[in-house]
Amino acid sequence: MSSRKKVAILISGGGSNMVSLVESMGSDHAARPCLVLANSADAGGLQKAATMGVPTAVVDHRPFGKDRAAFEAELVKPILAAGADIVCLAGFMRVLTAGFVGQFQGRMLNIHPSLLPKYKGLHTHARAIEAGDTVHGCSVHEVTPLLDDGPILGQATVPIHKDDTPDTLAARVLVQEHKLYPAVLARYAAGNREPLSFS
Repeated sequence: MSSRKKVAILISGGGSNMVSLVESMGSDHAARPCLVLANSADAGGLQKAATMGVPTAVVDHRPFGKDRAAFEAELVKPILAAGADIVCLAGFMRVLTAGFVGQFQGRMLNIHPSLLPKYKGLHTHARAIEAGDTVHGCSVHEVTPLLDDGPILGQATVPIHKDDTPDTLAARVLVQEHKLYPAVLARYAAGNREPLSFS
């Protein structure tokens, strides 16, 4: 199926969400993985991607220091070379500039471990517990230049238990992330941007 969209997935670590995305893109899917790109050669997800037959690349952010534009100028090269139609951020721990996001506006997704617009940024699980919330979860959204902003394409919820720690809560949310992100990507690649929600 030559008309299948090509998906580049950006990671920084073990890439568990990347694995769930790649595994979901079977022959009946509107998209296929064309690249897994990490900002560190130590990212465990690179080996997993290679094992699954997905091309990989590394653009280390460290040599660029605080020059994000220079880093992103290199970061974009393998994405363009792979011909990516859609870019999925899957635990990519670098904040991207408006210049980079603008190149893929309307074609870039991110998964965030909270029920946006609550708890943008880091430490979402601890913040949800501290706030006394009874429900937490994850969101997939289109990426815009504002951090953890952009149209929400899907959310999945989990209950917060009285004895939860940030780690136990994170583990339950991650299970939902592995279901939500592939489900949203399948719809998105087929042109469906209606928000999806489940618990």
